[in-house]
Amino acid sequence: MRLDIFSDVICPWCFIGKRRLERALALRPMPELEIRWRAFQLNPGMPKEGMDRSAYLEAKFGGEMRSRQIYDTIRRVGSSENIPFAFEKVTRTPNTVDAHRLIRLAWDKGVQGEIVEALFQGYFLEGRDIGDQDTLVDIAADQNMNSDEVRNFLESKEGAVDVEAECVTAGRIGVNGVPCFILNGRYGLSGAQEPEALFPMFDLALQEEGASA
Repeated sequence: MRLDIFSDVICPWCFIGKRRLERALALRPMPELEIRWRAFQLNPGMPKEGMDRSAYLEAKFGGEMRSRQIYDTIRRVGSSENIPFAFEKVTRTPNTVDAHRLIRLAWDKGVQGEIVEALFQGYFLEGRDIGDQDTLVDIAADQNMNSDEVRNFLESKEGAVDVEAECVTAGRIGVNGVPCFILNGRYGLSGAQEPEALFPMFDLALQEEGASA
């Protein structure tokens, strides 16, 4: 079985959704499940160099007070999933195309899940600029990817078309919010749902596989 997850690594709800999926799989193990992370951009018009965080929050939420209310809620939910969000450390909102390119390369190397986790932690817990190629190389090296290979890859245009295609696919199939979980290309669930909300989707896919067998 295959679970495709449309996500953006600067989306706090995607990080929360990842933790809840992990809890769901701990409660209902699915050893044959193949998980693949797919690209979605919360800010497709973001400049290549990213944007100052304060300016971004002003443009997106209309001011610090409103953004503080929103992030306080996310911080509380994150705490319930053992995610100590440190939004105060984030000084730039990045363009995430290169991060998504790295995630695709990591799939080929068999470490996609590790890279996704490292990107989430780097951005939300450490305030690292995951739009910066040097930062991405360092994160990849920490997950035993070859630094020179990753740097050459990021300095090229390789994978950019694939990331764009995934974002277009997301729009075509109706994904307008993330995380979005799609099981076997048939069953979908949007949002950082509690583990129990994922179980009916698992059951439907298992029933379908049983019927096919």
